[in-house]
Amino acid sequence: MRRILSILAGALLCVVPALADEGMWLPSLISQRIADMQAKGFKLDAEDIYSVNQASLKDAVVLFGGGCTGEVVSKEGLLFTNYHCGYSYIQRHSSVEHDYLKDGYWALKREDELPNPGLSVSFLDRMEDVSAIMNDAEDKELAAAELVKQATAGGKGLSASVEALYYGNQYFLFVYRVFSDVRFVGAPPSSIGKFGGDTDNWMWPRHTGDFSIFRIYADKDNNPAPYSPDNVPYTPKKYFKVSLAGVKEGDFTFIYGFPGSTQEYITSDAVRYISEVSDPAKIGLRTLRLDAQKKYMGQSQAVRIQYSSKNASVSNSWKKWQGEMKGIRKMKTVQTKKEYEAAFEKWAKGTRYEGITEKLADIYRRLEPFNYAREYTSESALAVELPQFASSYFSAQPENREAVKENFLKDYYMPIDKESFVALMTAYGKNVNEEFRPLYYEQQMALYGSEQAWADALFSSPFARGDYSDVENDPVYIFRREFTKYYNEQLLPVYRDLTAQITELYHDYMQGQMEFEPDKTFYPDANLTLRVAYGKVQGYEPQDGIYYHPQSTLTGIIEKDNPDIFDYDIPQALRDIYATGLYDDQPVCFLATNHTTGGNSGSPIINADGNLIGLNFDRVWEGTQSDVTFDPEICRNISLDVRYLVFVVDKVFHAGAILQEVEFVN
Repeated sequence: MRRILSILAGALLCVVPALADEGMWLPSLISQRIADMQAKGFKLDAEDIYSVNQASLKDAVVLFGGGCTGEVVSKEGLLFTNYHCGYSYIQRHSSVEHDYLKDGYWALKREDELPNPGLSVSFLDRMEDVSAIMNDAEDKELAAAELVKQATAGGKGLSASVEALYYGNQYFLFVYRVFSDVRFVGAPPSSIGKFGGDTDNWMWPRHTGDFSIFRIYADKDNNPAPYSPDNVPYTPKKYFKVSLAGVKEGDFTFIYGFPGSTQEYITSDAVRYISEVSDPAKIGLRTLRLDAQKKYMGQSQAVRIQYSSKNASVSNSWKKWQGEMKGIRKMKTVQTKKEYEAAFEKWAKGTRYEGITEKLADIYRRLEPFNYAREYTSESALAVELPQFASSYFSAQPENREAVKENFLKDYYMPIDKESFVALMTAYGKNVNEEFRPLYYEQQMALYGSEQAWADALFSSPFARGDYSDVENDPVYIFRREFTKYYNEQLLPVYRDLTAQITELYHDYMQGQMEFEPDKTFYPDANLTLRVAYGKVQGYEPQDGIYYHPQSTLTGIIEKDNPDIFDYDIPQALRDIYATGLYDDQPVCFLATNHTTGGNSGSPIINADGNLIGLNFDRVWEGTQSDVTFDPEICRNISLDVRYLVFVVDKVFHAGAILQEVEFVN
């Protein structure tokens, strides 16, 4: 074990940089990268980025909700994140009478800041390498639980987790302080916050004002506390100063956030499954759901509000998978991986690593049909809304059922769900082999003869009509129960067993790669823990003869403006201010080479002086394969220029009072 840890430490400490600006680095180990960062223009030191002894930039970064990032920008707990990160909370506050999605919202007084039940933000207190403890433990789950118990004892709002890195070759304890009173302060209308909609999503040039503003509240002692009118704005250990100096091509940038998941070290078989099997299937199924949503959302403002958040959630991955699939194919990643594996096996002959890629390939072959059926079931039968509601209602405590019902029905429109059901189950019957379908499905199809007849019966059941007296025996609940049972009892156990075998082999394969390439710097895959990535402002060339500059402006918004298309119909106030001729070159968004993924949404983009210059919100479509393989020529993250945030709040909506507490620098 000491030899393994020594190999890992050597790989981490290697001074040879990773390719270009690739990498998501652990902040507690950033001292190993700081020389390279400084050589590229960074003016601070490692202690400024991460410290347990003094306030550092980590203390101004939060995990927002369950899967975004946010940054504190004032000594009174003011928080910036993306519009799409706050979108579901904005939508919950909206109604036909008070349509904050359409009109925006600005709380110019503290009493107008709106509470958000269920929303929390988490600050990383510290992270600690616990590899020695975990690797010596006979029961790793028990050891991790004990570490978490010790880390959270006696602290208000503390939570912790032990996370495996490098497929279990290293373990870190992450300790967080969680604040659950987070209030909505302001956001532009969706015509700015989602400008471009699905058409522009993952694309460049981008002109989306993707920001929303919240505030963290604490008790009178500045500790985490549940919502209370007596709570006060949180005083942070650190907050970002906001730079109005702007960016230019070549400027140093770095990003601090919580990237969700990457798979940089998987084999060719795993990559082939993603690009040739999984992504195409999921894209097809989500297209069916989006078609049904689009049809009815276009007919009714009420339905548009109800399904706005759902539609954004479905479409985001749908488009990302398309870019990922195309990028993997364009880069010939499967072939490149095969060539690497052949070279690895040649090197590994006679060592304990010999044959490991063949073993992985064999398990992937056995896994594929089960994984395909698992994913297809999840994206079809288990994606139907009404059965989800029936299951949640039945599982809830009696005193909570009314709230479950109200929360569901507020954002539900049966014609969308029924039309989706017919399309999804038709695709399910065509594309999932009989041996991977539950007997229940065959019985229902034999009974009804068609998906449409099945839908007619299901969506006219007592539960569907609002009679909740006998949920357990209602066809809607039975549908969810039977598919969930088959998923959990027939597909999931095999999937888990085979993936556990794969993970165990990757543990050794990871070690082998580090020995095979001793001069390469390895960074851990993303797993929604705090990371630093750095690079520079830079455009890119998506195809021969085309070069995209790294900055977009207000002029581009006006060029796209079209009152006849919902996603491009900007507020009249924005047209009026542009017509003055004073803001033609107002910056909107910019590109950089930072390595990002899901979870980095809302992450602060920071300049060489450590000041906030932007909010990360997307990647370019051609580079979304960076979750699997990073191409320095094409992979770019897209950020909102913080100057556009200030412009929208102050000049367009005259809500500059919200920003008076922000410290601006040039």
